[in-house]
This record gives sequence, C-alpha cells and structure tokens, in this order.
Amino acid sequence: MIAVELVKMLRRPRTWVTLALLNALPTLVAVLLAVTDIGPQPGEGPAFLSAVLTDGTLFPLAALGIVLPLFMPVAVALYAGESVAGEAQAGTLRYVLVRPVGRTRLLVAKLISIMAFVLLAVAVVAAVAYVVGLVLLGEGTGNVTAISGSTLTPFQLVERTLMSIVYVALSMLGVAALALFLSTVSDSPLGAAFGALAFLIASTLLLTLDAAEALRPYLPTRYWLSFVDLFRDPILWRDILRGVLLQGVYVAVFLAAAWANFSTKDINS
Repeated sequence: MIAVELVKMLRRPRTWVTLALLNALPTLVAVLLAVTDIGPQPGEGPAFLSAVLTDGTLFPLAALGIVLPLFMPVAVALYAGESVAGEAQAGTLRYVLVRPVGRTRLLVAKLISIMAFVLLAVAVVAAVAYVVGLVLLGEGTGNVTAISGSTLTPFQLVERTLMSIVYVALSMLGVAALALFLSTVSDSPLGAAFGALAFLIASTLLLTLDAAEALRPYLPTRYWLSFVDLFRDPILWRDILRGVLLQGVYVAVFLAAAWANFSTKDINS
C-alpha cells in the first residue's frame, strides 16, 4: 500500500507541475539579481538574499526563504488536503477499503506519501536553487561569512544547508498533518486545503498583533524561519529546538485527530 501511494505520487503530472511552480519564483529572482546586480540591503527581504550576489552557493537558503512563507505551505496543503478527500470526491475511497486494507494502514500510507512529497519539494527547491545560483550568480571565493560575522568553511556551509532543508521539511509537516486531518473530515480537497491555509494565515496575522503576544510561542508559523540561526557561529539552538518541538506537537495532535476521525467515519463515497 505504501509503495502504491509513493508510485502514485511520483507518476502524477500534478506533482511535477507543483514542483516546477515552486521553483519558478526563486529562479525569476535569481535572473533579476544576475541581470540588475541589485540586491536588498542586509536584513531586508528574504533571508540570505542580500548575500547571494557575492556567493551563489547561498541561493538555496534564499530560495527556501522565498517560498517558505506562502508558496510551500500552499503546495503542501493542496497535496495533503487531496489525500483522503480526493479519493472520497472521486468515489474511490469506498472501493479501496473494500479490499483487505485497514483504515489505519491506508492512513499511514497516505501520511508517508505526504511526508515524501514534503521532503521531495524542499529538496528539489534547494537543489534547483543551487544550480541556478552557481550558473547565474557564480561561486564565492571560499569561506562564507556567517550572520554573526565569523566565517564558515565549505563543509560547514553544506552541513548547515542540509540541516536547514530538514528543518524546513519538519516545519511543513505541521501543515501536512492539519490538512490531512481536514481531508478526513471533508469530502472536498479544496475545502481541506483552504481550511489549513486559513489557519496558517490567521497564525501569520496574529504574529503581527501586539495583543496576541501571549499566543506567539504557540503559533505554528512562529519558528518557520528559525533555520537562519543555523548560520550563526555558534549556532543559536533555542528557537530551532522550540520550532521542532512545536511542530512535533501539532503533528501529533492532528494525526491523532485524523486517525480518530477516519477510523470511525462512515464511508459513503
């Protein structure tokens, strides 16, 4: 069952169209930077964007900063929201469960497929951005200056970039778990996706509201960009660990809710 879902995910044209669209904006930004040679001032714009003019190997981090606030969550929410609700809408969910496939096993297969999509999306964005950065912006002279002012060796840069990819993927799992839960509640894939996105938009708005200061540490979008702290020397682990813990709580809660709802739900389509 797991293999079937993974193959289905890889064979769908929608998967690759989504990945292409995710890479479109970062690539356009790289083209504009290469043509104009004008970047934002340090501290302005997406993370690392001001530094890529002198070192294209940093562009994967800038690309993640570009797609993370909006485009990546939309892609993950649409994919996860379609996982169960799409089968129900197409009328195939009942027939899938007629076979000797338990509901828990089906939900686990869907979850693994979603996790694979999340990791694939983040990795492809970083890989494409690395190639685009090298081709359009060029390679740096060697060591990279960290945010704190010290230098990072090429090995440290690769190591911390890989950790950033893992962290961003973990951050998106909270979105995936919420959309999967809503997908078990609704028979509309778009309804499930939009419900998850509405929750995330509300979280983003509350982060800007002073009256919601007490809620900020618990909002799902609070620590999404904390991967930037991996490029300080020494690494500031506080917000990174808080982000991992917070996403772990959201994933556990929404997956438990998805399992509880799906295991007792009347399947009529």
